[in-house]
Amino acid sequence: MDTTLPAELVAAARRVVDANRTAGRRIALAESCTGGLVAAAITEIPGSSDVFEVGFVTYSNAAKQKLIGVGSDVLETFGSVSVACAWQMAQGVLAKTGADVAVAITGIAGPDGGSEKKPVGTVVFARAEKGADPRDVVADSRHFDVEGRGAIRLQAALCALELLMPGAPASDEEA
Repeated sequence: MDTTLPAELVAAARRVVDANRTAGRRIALAESCTGGLVAAAITEIPGSSDVFEVGFVTYSNAAKQKLIGVGSDVLETFGSVSVACAWQMAQGVLAKTGADVAVAITGIAGPDGGSEKKPVGTVVFARAEKGADPRDVVADSRHFDVEGRGAIRLQAALCALELLMPGAPASDEEA
């Protein structure tokens, strides 16, 4: 396949497209630290329009608020790299689209921007599904201990793709 993306990313995206097509599900994304990498991988797959509804790249806090409804209270209290923010991102995308499932990704890819509590490599994911109780939060914070911004973004994109698989397990750390 003619692509500039890593083979493992395209292979994971192909599995997501095929599985969601079989399940009859439409998917949507809210990406921050991955900057559209997950959407790019999905749209590398011919026929991805069968399942891919929309992708929002909400890199700034203002975009998170304006485009997908993340509350200023959440951003002020917990920050943009938090389970609360990722959960509101996923819920916001789901509410604004006709998707069946939405995944949100927010994190610190570096090389700067980390802190003791949230070091570079910290990425938070959330998945929201149509018809699910919004009080049942499916979100997880992970730390990718890999070298470089690109490697962190790749690992985050691969994790997000796994969350888009039908029957993906709930996170290890539910809020």
